[in-house]
Amino acid sequence: MELELAFLGLLASLAFTGLTGFYPGGIIVPSYLVLFLSDPGRILGTLAVAFLTFLVYRLASRWLILFGRRRFVFLILVGGSWAFLWRLLLPSLFPASAELAVIGWVIPGLIANHFEGQGVLLTTASLVTVTVVVGWLGRLLVVL
Repeated sequence: MELELAFLGLLASLAFTGLTGFYPGGIIVPSYLVLFLSDPGRILGTLAVAFLTFLVYRLASRWLILFGRRRFVFLILVGGSWAFLWRLLLPSLFPASAELAVIGWVIPGLIANHFEGQGVLLTTASLVTVTVVVGWLGRLLVVL
């Protein structure tokens, strides 16, 4: 069922982007997040790391020339670094936070890239909408 959900997530992301013009954090991101709907801590951890990545980008862009491909690569690298540090340090500092793990290494950077491009609120709302719709459709398919 995971393969079908991933494919359904891609289709829903493409349809949403085509209808609204807004990206849900990247075309592939809802496909990954829907696999973790039963573990909302991981989704929150991923969004927190994406926001930290966005803040680091905003700070670094004061001194670095970051646009286009440079911006994208910078956000992916910083997102992956935050994900690594988050996974390494957070459980040892706060043992109760183990459920706030990050989904993947690239996903936070993709989300942060769209935070910068279309805004945090719009990206988050689009991401939540598509992920919930795909989760709902996935459960509907299981029933059928």
